[in-house]
Amino acid sequence: MNPDPNWIDTTLRTARPRAMAALLRRLGSVEAAEEAFQEACLRALRHWAEQGTPRDPTAWLVRVGANAGIDTVRRALRETSLPADIAAPQGDAEDDIAGVLDEAAYGDDMLRLLFICCHKDLAATQQIALALRIVCGLSVADIASAFLVSEAAMEQRITRAKRAVAKADIRFEPPSPALRAERLGAVASMIYLLFTKGYAAASHEAARARPLCNEAIRLSRLLLDLFPEEPEVLGLAALLLLQDSRRDARFDAAGGVVLLEAQDRGRWDRPGIVEAIMLTDRAFRMGKPGPYQLQAAIAAMHARAPTFADTRWDQIEGLYRVLEDMWPTPVVALNHAVAIWRSRGPGEALAQAEPLATALDGYFPYHVVLGQLQAALGRSDEAAAAYRRALGLAESAAEAAQIRAYVDQL
Repeated sequence: MNPDPNWIDTTLRTARPRAMAALLRRLGSVEAAEEAFQEACLRALRHWAEQGTPRDPTAWLVRVGANAGIDTVRRALRETSLPADIAAPQGDAEDDIAGVLDEAAYGDDMLRLLFICCHKDLAATQQIALALRIVCGLSVADIASAFLVSEAAMEQRITRAKRAVAKADIRFEPPSPALRAERLGAVASMIYLLFTKGYAAASHEAARARPLCNEAIRLSRLLLDLFPEEPEVLGLAALLLLQDSRRDARFDAAGGVVLLEAQDRGRWDRPGIVEAIMLTDRAFRMGKPGPYQLQAAIAAMHARAPTFADTRWDQIEGLYRVLEDMWPTPVVALNHAVAIWRSRGPGEALAQAEPLATALDGYFPYHVVLGQLQAALGRSDEAAAAYRRALGLAESAAEAAQIRAYVDQL
C-alpha cells in the first residue's frame, strides 16, 4: 500500500534531526551532511511512494544519505580509497545503523549536534539560526519570522554561519564540560524557538507542526539530564510543558483560534502541568532566577487559576516587571502591557505599548493588542486602524477571522 505523501513529508521532517546528526558524524562536514540528507529525501519520495516506508525511516535515510555522500567524495577525489572514519556501510545496514544512532556519547546525537552548532566562533544569532536550519530543517522564511527580520537578512546570516563553520574546521565531537556550559544559553534558545515555531502553527498545520513541539520537549528533557542542577534548564523544560498543556484547547472544531479566556480548562493536560509546576518550584528554590524560570512562573499562574476570572494578574504583572528588567525585549514589554491592562486598566497599558510601535510594526500580535486597548478606551477609529494593520499581517485564515470578529465588535 502506498503511503500518503503528506505522511511521507511528516516522516522526513521528524527524522531529519537524528539523521542529520548521524550523517554529520559520518561525513564530517555540515555541507556534505545537508546535501546527503537532501539526496536521501529525494530518493525516499520516489521509493517510499512505490514500495512503502521502511521499518526504520531514520536508519534508511542515514544509510542512503551516507552512501550518497561517500559517492560524492569519491567523485571529487577520483579515487575509491577513503579514510576509515567515512568508510561506506556494508550490507543491508538498517539494523546496524539504527544501533549506531543509539550509541552517541550524550545518548543522543541530536543534542551533540546542537552544541556543535552553538560553537564559540559563531555569533549567538548565527548559532541559533544555523541550528534551526541545519538541525531542524526550518525554512529561511520561518526562521526570519521567528527572529522578526527580513528573509534576505536571515539568508545572509545563515550563509555566513556555514562559512564560519567550514573555515573553523569544526569537528563533530562532544565539547568539554566547560564548553557545554558556555554554549548552554544558545542551545536553550534554539530549543525554545523550535517549540515556538511548532506551537504558533495554525490548526490546519497542527499535524505537521506537532513534531516540532515534541522534539523541543524531548530535547529540553535531554538537556535537563545533562544539567540537572541548572535552574534555567529546569525553567525551560517547565515552560515548554506548561505551554504545551493547552494544545488541545487552543482551536475550535472549525479551526478557529480559542483565546485563553475562552478555553475549556478541562482539556488542559493536568499531568503535564503538575510536572511543570514541580520543575518551576525546584528551579526557584535554587535562588538564581532567570528568564525561562520567570516565564514558567507566569505560565504556572495561568495554569493554577481554575477560571480566567480567577487569574492573579497582579502577580503576573509583577513577574513581567522583573522579566522586563532582566530581559528587555519588545515582545516581553508587549506581554507586560497586557498584564498591566488586566491588572490596572487599558490606559496605563497603552502607555506601555505605544512606544513599541517601531520595533514591533511587523508583529501581528502587537497590532491586535493595540486594537484591543484602543477599543477598551472607547477609541473606535484608532482600534479599527490597528485591526486593519493586524489583518494585513495575518498569516492564517484563523488569525484573519479573529481580527474580523474584533472589528465586528466595534
